[in-house]
Amino acid sequence: MVENSIDAEATDIQVLVTDAGKTCVQIIDNGKGMSETDARLSFERHATSKIRSAEDLFQLHTMGFRGEALASIAAVSQIDLKTRREEDELGTYIRICGSRIEQQEPVMCPVGCNFSVNNIFYNVPARRKFLKSNQTELTNIVSEFERMVLVYPQISFSLHSNGAEVFRLPSTSLRQRIVDVFGKKINADLLPVEAETSLVSVSGFVGKPESSKKKGARQFFFVNGRYMRHPYFHSAVVHAYDNLVPPGEHVSYFIYLSVEASNIDVNVHPTKTEIKFDNEQAIWQVLTAVVKEALGKYSNVPSIDFDVEDRPYIPVMGLNDGSAKSPVMSPLTYNPFKSGSQPSHSQRPSEWESLYKGVENFHLDGDAKTKGSQSLVDSSEEYIVNSLIGQHRQPSSPELWNPSSDGNAEMDQADFSDIDTLPHFQYKGRFIVTPFTTGILVVDQHRAHVRILYEENLLRIQNQETVSQGMLFPELIQFSPNECIAVEAILEQLGNIGFELTNLGGGTYSIQGVPAGIEGLNPSTLLHDLVYAAIESGLNVKEKVNHAIALAMAQSSAIVYGQVLTNDEMTQLLSRLFKLNTPLRTPDGKIVFNIIDQRQIEKMF
Repeated sequence: MVENSIDAEATDIQVLVTDAGKTCVQIIDNGKGMSETDARLSFERHATSKIRSAEDLFQLHTMGFRGEALASIAAVSQIDLKTRREEDELGTYIRICGSRIEQQEPVMCPVGCNFSVNNIFYNVPARRKFLKSNQTELTNIVSEFERMVLVYPQISFSLHSNGAEVFRLPSTSLRQRIVDVFGKKINADLLPVEAETSLVSVSGFVGKPESSKKKGARQFFFVNGRYMRHPYFHSAVVHAYDNLVPPGEHVSYFIYLSVEASNIDVNVHPTKTEIKFDNEQAIWQVLTAVVKEALGKYSNVPSIDFDVEDRPYIPVMGLNDGSAKSPVMSPLTYNPFKSGSQPSHSQRPSEWESLYKGVENFHLDGDAKTKGSQSLVDSSEEYIVNSLIGQHRQPSSPELWNPSSDGNAEMDQADFSDIDTLPHFQYKGRFIVTPFTTGILVVDQHRAHVRILYEENLLRIQNQETVSQGMLFPELIQFSPNECIAVEAILEQLGNIGFELTNLGGGTYSIQGVPAGIEGLNPSTLLHDLVYAAIESGLNVKEKVNHAIALAMAQSSAIVYGQVLTNDEMTQLLSRLFKLNTPLRTPDGKIVFNIIDQRQIEKMF
């Protein structure tokens, strides 16, 4: 119904919901309105004023085009419609119940349309039974509302729930609309992107690398005024952030694509959120180049690659051609869409084979006497250790214990009772390596700690064993409207793990207490992670919410990669891990440890 208001060229759209839409959904706009005949026909199946000929299906410029939405809504609800065109003195009132028109008469009303959909699924009780909780349904409504308001910043929108105002968004610029929806903090993290090509036009904003987060990144794609999900284009944006964002973290982006209407198909999925493109691979390359250009232009990549302008160039001597190489081109002059403007790179030496002369005679059997080969020995040792932890081994090797299978037989054979007495050493600040009866045990220290903390957190939540530590100076935290819905839904679970929150109104909460034992963690960041984890799991099943909160808490508090552990700390960590009933995987399915078979190690030599 909101899309219909947009197609009617409305400049102000109001959305009012009662009981998360179960009792009433009302849409009021100041668009063109409808005549008496069109108002009656609009509820007939396949009746649409947006398609005039078959060719229009290949040049869609409206949000709706099938003529099925209002007919479907009218079949399962009670609808009241008031509408008037500007040239008409009187408007039209229509009441429909279950597709049957019960009343139609002239009425005084403002220009535009006023749809009121009451008692959804009143005549299909089995379907109404499967509506989710009010918090979950309202979260879905707010999410859909956000997607539409981000496309049309020139339109004023408002959203009310049970009489309370959730959003009031005046007509503004795109950047200000993003700030109005998601809060002021996001403004400092946005970098503009813009490019015009013959294939696609790209505009919008991407986040700075330092604004990355594990959960809650705002990621939106739009094409020709439509919201879409596109994993392939998402990978293009992620590729542009390679080596700039820590693994497992995500950056917000708001990217708007404009292409010829004939080059996309929006009719491949009923929700119209999956869209097929011609030349998807070429658009992927354009997206990556545009995002990289934005990051380089605003100095958000390592300065060694770009910050050479106005500096003296010192040639590198000793290469076979003896010529000086040109400096790297500044990103301010680099146009990724213009041929011949590629950044210059240092030329490879033409006789590169000479650099590796003698390597073929090197052996690892201890008989090599070649001077200066220590670096190669070190590299080989690192290769062997990497092989032991599975970085260079063949995944299908039969000698390796495969934890991707059920693993019950191997677990039965493995004996971890003497793990406390075995020696341990830490590799690369990430893995704990231990000699084992059948080979070598390699444990991911972060995932092991996540598994341990998850079990403890879940037990504490279920038993309501609250251990809260009061804050000397309460901290304020701001949530968006969508987040506020989730916070109220999981307030009890947050209290069970030690958070004490006071609602100050307007999406602001005061943190009065935090769980004991989270020293060094930012309470605001942790709370945001917990809220997003709860939203992703769904708010209507308590067990799922408890699981999501326990996991998010564990991931935030667990040992980080790179943290040096003493032998006693490694022993204690492994002892706690193997006392669990399910130590093999993290709650989200990642491998915690692996056993490298003795026979595989012998084959390496």
